[in-house]
Amino acid sequence: MREIIIDEEFERILPKLDEQAYAELEENILKYGCREPLILWNNILIDGHNRYSILQKHELPINTIDMEFDSRDEVLIWIISTQIGRRNLNPLQLSFYRGLHYHADKRIVTNATGKNQFVEKEVQNEVVPQSGAQPNMPHTARRLAEEYNVSRNTINRDSQLATAIIAIGEISPDVKMDILSGKTHITRKQLHELSNGKDEDVSDIVDKIINGTFESGKGGTTGSGEMREWEVQFSKMTKEFRQIMRSHTNSDDIKPVRSALKQYIGMLEELYKSM
Repeated sequence: MREIIIDEEFERILPKLDEQAYAELEENILKYGCREPLILWNNILIDGHNRYSILQKHELPINTIDMEFDSRDEVLIWIISTQIGRRNLNPLQLSFYRGLHYHADKRIVTNATGKNQFVEKEVQNEVVPQSGAQPNMPHTARRLAEEYNVSRNTINRDSQLATAIIAIGEISPDVKMDILSGKTHITRKQLHELSNGKDEDVSDIVDKIINGTFESGKGGTTGSGEMREWEVQFSKMTKEFRQIMRSHTNSDDIKPVRSALKQYIGMLEELYKSM
């Protein structure tokens, strides 16, 4: 039998099936067989970990397909894209995967030799330098924002969120999985703060979650009578929107109103994603 290698890094980024989903998958494989082959890269399993576990358990035949990639980061991006394409992910999981994609893509660009597909995209869009200045490569965040149909700021925040969740996972993979599944609730604001915090801050949060003393959102609230950050932002954008609407009350031109409304909706979506 061909040796199949389990890579912990690749396995950790995949969402685990709950007991019921795993049992249903096992039942289907035993009844109908495993219809999807396992995907390998250099004998490393990159897709089909749950299927592989079931096939091993029942000593069933294993079919595989080999794929070629130039680097681990390209494998990570393929895994992420595959997961996003096939699974019904919650908003936090989607943000986490987009953040991982950003990290991997940036490493590919940084370590480029000029032959990488992602780097070639960057070079094609290169800004021509002026007065001998170094060329300004377009932001990876901008490209991924277009790919995922979100804003560039969303990709940047996803990067911070992924940094925090990775740090949590290095201390406790179980806590990380509980956060991504929604079993443990932690606000995006708290995760963003952790991404810039110290190692002991992350350890403290993980300890509190394990001990059951963690309070979600505690760091994002203010004293009695003071507005929270999201309330301040909402109040400001709503005030600006109302001013624009009032300025066009007696106008028959609907275009400025439509433009202002579209901008307001976009800001509300950004605020929602940041909470």
